[in-house]
Amino acid sequence: MSNGNGMSRRQFMKTSAMAAGGLLLACHLPLGRRDAVAGTGDAFAPNAFLHIGTDERVTVIVNKSEMGQGVYTSLPMLVAEELCCDWKRVTFRASPVASEYNHTQFGPIMVTGGSTSVRSEWSRLSQAGAAAREMLIAAAAQEWRVEPAACRAEKGFVLGPGGRKLSFGTLAPKAAALPVPKEPKLKQGAKTLLGKPLKRLDSPAKINGTAVFGIDVRAPGMLTALIARPPVFGGTVKRFDVAKAKAVPGVRDVVAVDAGIAVVADGFWPALKGREVLEIAWDEGEGARVSTAAMSEEYARLAATPGAVARKDGDAPAELAKAARRFEAEYEVPYLAHATMEPLNCFVDLRSDSCLIRTGSQFQTGDRNAAARVAGLKPEQVTLETTFLGGGFGRRACPASDFVIEAVQVAKAVGKPVMVIRTREDDMRAGFYRPLWRDCVAACLDERGYPLAWHHRIVGQSIMIGTPFEATIKNGIDDTSVEGAADTPYAIPNLQVELHSPRNPVPVLWWRSVGHSHTAFVVESFLDELAHAAGKDPYQYRRALLAKHPRHLKVLETAARKAGWGKPLPKDRGRGIAVHESFGSFIAQVAEVSLAGDGQVKVHRVVCAVDCGRIVNPDTIEAQMESGITFGLSAALHGAITLRNGRVEQGNFDDYPPVRMAEMPKVEVHIVLSGEDPGGIGEPGVPPIAPAVTNALFAASGIRMRSLPLTPEAVKRAGGRAA
Repeated sequence: MSNGNGMSRRQFMKTSAMAAGGLLLACHLPLGRRDAVAGTGDAFAPNAFLHIGTDERVTVIVNKSEMGQGVYTSLPMLVAEELCCDWKRVTFRASPVASEYNHTQFGPIMVTGGSTSVRSEWSRLSQAGAAAREMLIAAAAQEWRVEPAACRAEKGFVLGPGGRKLSFGTLAPKAAALPVPKEPKLKQGAKTLLGKPLKRLDSPAKINGTAVFGIDVRAPGMLTALIARPPVFGGTVKRFDVAKAKAVPGVRDVVAVDAGIAVVADGFWPALKGREVLEIAWDEGEGARVSTAAMSEEYARLAATPGAVARKDGDAPAELAKAARRFEAEYEVPYLAHATMEPLNCFVDLRSDSCLIRTGSQFQTGDRNAAARVAGLKPEQVTLETTFLGGGFGRRACPASDFVIEAVQVAKAVGKPVMVIRTREDDMRAGFYRPLWRDCVAACLDERGYPLAWHHRIVGQSIMIGTPFEATIKNGIDDTSVEGAADTPYAIPNLQVELHSPRNPVPVLWWRSVGHSHTAFVVESFLDELAHAAGKDPYQYRRALLAKHPRHLKVLETAARKAGWGKPLPKDRGRGIAVHESFGSFIAQVAEVSLAGDGQVKVHRVVCAVDCGRIVNPDTIEAQMESGITFGLSAALHGAITLRNGRVEQGNFDDYPPVRMAEMPKVEVHIVLSGEDPGGIGEPGVPPIAPAVTNALFAASGIRMRSLPLTPEAVKRAGGRAA
């Protein structure tokens, strides 16, 4: 089977073995052992991330999952910049699961998330490229009997005195026998690749159809399974009858697993038809009582009571108590599904002494270890091959490893290779969700009209409770619940942020931009309300409150200038602005919005300014800003998961729609150049779009929306209240 880059599994495993780690430097660079690379003859693998063949091909082994964000290009660029190779010769390969590829910031795990791919690998991969460059130069210097300082690397060649020239491929066998530099020196001066808009290396395979996503995996004798799941969270099987399901042509087995009852068949269609006629009696238990309406009422009660204090500057409650005039607002955002374009899937070939897994995972170490536990094997007996991912957004980085465990359980029960697929309805109705949140905010203004006190109370489920990361919760504060609120940069002398973390059976998980996805909406919306209450321009209001935060100011000013802030707009159209920092990056967005008579919100234009520090590929940055805006706009206009009688009411893109082509606004992205450390880029584009749109809606119509999504019905209700 090809791994999507024209390489067989046998070749992949051979090269992975040659690139196994040995010496570990302080910079977390796993360097190749001499016994691992010496004598290979046709390969140069100076460390676990780089392989140079005598055919001049430079292969970068990438330890991050590719789910559309461009890591199969940006991470090889980091290596290639320091290696000084010919970019046309560079290719990539997904790494195996091994300690050499563990995350440099998140501990001893291999994981992709938190917008950390470039941030976590910049130093390590740059040094990998630099070490290889120095070894190739040293090999050429030995060949020519000159000092290494007399040589230099350029576009895949080492150049020496007198016009001498040797290619990297020619030098590879000799370089492989040399010692690995412990402290390779990085290049100084102008960059040849970084900061340049290079075409993505994975695009050809995705265009011509050779890219292998998890759902594309095939193997001899493979069966396909679908699982019938309880209709409510926490439900269990009382009894089931397999007769009708087994009578469906192509159905091979029906087995019980922890998640429900699996129908195993020759293909997807017979598995689906078999599941449809499977007779199951469910014990719904307390899960049948769950409803979002009841949760909303409970959250409203909690929002009226003190919570755990996440931040306390001055004495906001005391200032508010004596204020002659105070402003209050309550905001609510719903549960949201990840709704990945590629439904969840996992292939497992389980043997007595080994287990092969092929899937699109963001959490390789956790998924491999969970599979080993279920299979009764040691982790080193489990091989997890990461395919392309058709979207992740956090869903494929689940600490519960649910979709992997299910597949191993089915494979264990049937004794054959099996692909377990979740339909989109399966995961939307029985998956994990961005939590429902309710926020209560109060403020009073000083004599200049700026916030004197700000009291923010947040209510919503913790995503860390019940996970291996629960120990990060301190004094009742899950940082992922309050990020973007407890660290607000606005100059407010009296600021207090509190948190309630109620529990209920609905499973929650990080969702693209995590806590920032709701806190940015609340903070930027309420600040806009205060600006209007003070009779001040919302853009200038933010500028005054961010005087000590130059990076916030720069993107804010850039977005406002590029959007033509203050210039006349067509009739009935308004502008709204929002600025937010997340994952080490600073984003400001200006939206232009109009409102139709039927309550339909139309977003015409979005101008985005981004400062993500040092950059790798500007094309990737622009694409990820556009992607984040589209993702966030889909949630703002349409997204809501609701429960009644314990049942999720949505199931697919017909009742949980993304933004359609006709709805998509014109998006302009402006990169603010910065020499600061690199920030994330996959998630930060999401948080500002919802408040930019709702603030623009207020400017256009006078309707202030404090809940999402902005359905025509919700907008008309809010308009009626405003009137």
